[in-house]
Amino acid sequence: MEFLPIINAEDDRVQEIYNSYISTFPVDEQRDREQFLELFSNPQTKIMSVVHESEAIGYLILWEMSSFVFVEHFEVFEAFRSKKLGSHIMGYLLETYPKIILEIEPADLSEDAQRRYSFYQRNSFSLIDTNHIQPSYGEGKQSLHLWLLANYAPENVEELKNEICDIVYP
Repeated sequence: MEFLPIINAEDDRVQEIYNSYISTFPVDEQRDREQFLELFSNPQTKIMSVVHESEAIGYLILWEMSSFVFVEHFEVFEAFRSKKLGSHIMGYLLETYPKIILEIEPADLSEDAQRRYSFYQRNSFSLIDTNHIQPSYGEGKQSLHLWLLANYAPENVEELKNEICDIVYP
């Protein structure tokens, strides 16, 4: 498995990623096209195409914060789901970044949300906050009640939540 950085919004892979992103994530959990393309010029953001057996199977959108990495979006393309590839991607993240934070929908929201929560638990993540509010991505979009997970025990959850909200959201 390869994790190939995409450093330019004109890269051919960006359109495939964006198309999947807007069809997979709820509208309130996504950036508009202009905001998405701006990520490529932000020095704190890393966008990676995940390639397996010479085929793009997904992507990661990561933010390098002061003392941790925030996973804003992580997706295995639909055609490659249910093949344990997500666990391999998580393995890479856990090997590469010692401190990782991510947001998920509350597990009691739906069967899919419960499945995602179980996936992250199996891959070394624990619940650190059930009252996190993801700020709105912009006009016409709602802020969301989400859970925060981490692969470590942060000393000050409020501090890292403030950092995420100040840096990641428009």
